[in-house]
Amino acid sequence: MDRSIALIGFGEAGSTFAGSGGAGVGDWAGQARAFDILPARREVMAELGITVCDSAEQALAGASLVLSLVTADAAPLVAEEVAPLLGEGALFCDMNSVAPGTKRAAAKAIATGKGRYVDVAVLAPVNPARMKVPLLVAGPDAAEAQTALEAVGFTNVRTVGADVGRASAIKLVRSVMVKGLEALTAEMMMAAHAEGVADEVLASLDASEKAIPWTERADYNLDRMLVHGRRRAAEMDEAAEMLRSLGIPPLMTENTVAWQQALGALGIAPPPEGFEAKLTAAVAAGVLKGEN
Repeated sequence: MDRSIALIGFGEAGSTFAGSGGAGVGDWAGQARAFDILPARREVMAELGITVCDSAEQALAGASLVLSLVTADAAPLVAEEVAPLLGEGALFCDMNSVAPGTKRAAAKAIATGKGRYVDVAVLAPVNPARMKVPLLVAGPDAAEAQTALEAVGFTNVRTVGADVGRASAIKLVRSVMVKGLEALTAEMMMAAHAEGVADEVLASLDASEKAIPWTERADYNLDRMLVHGRRRAAEMDEAAEMLRSLGIPPLMTENTVAWQQALGALGIAPPPEGFEAKLTAAVAAGVLKGEN
């Protein structure tokens, strides 16, 4: 095996990394090969000095570092298809945004061949971060993978454990909040715009916003839901009705009602100290089984 890089998938992430490896455009030229199922992307590969390949097998031949950068639905299939094509000890870095279970299944597929599977989570948009984008790495060969990724120009890589799926879990659990807030913002702002109160709503949020560490915020939010969940569910039910009257589907708000009601109905009073104790009590009370 040589020290070449193979890219499977050459969309936004692949082309961004290939065009900015290390110090600038062309740094991967001569050592990187790429394959993408869309022929239109071959022109971009050539412009960046990346060897254009007609098949995954051609791209993988001899590569020591493989970056899988495909769509989420294609990720498991790619792992199955490339497993027998990987060279001895090749690091297969699965950088796709998929569930921990999906990555563990992909790792089993890679294990049937000669390669080594690495769970990599990309924690931010690749643009404008480019090679500074935060990467979390997990798996039995995570430390070696971190070294290999840093050697080709990534500057913000951190190993988070030896268990495949851990990096993905950190990313996706975080996304529940980050993407959820984005969706909730859209729902809120459409209602504020429809009622003509956007400026007042935003000013009110600014006035009440406090810089609180998330450890404290999570504990506080759970406390409020356990203590006042049923009352808050009733309030949010009214908010959902308002959204419907404005022609706005209350997609986020209706599920807020469900979570507030579920936690409030547990009757855990007073709630125990700390978010871990609160979560343990809620699970023991059957909140995840819909028993309340």
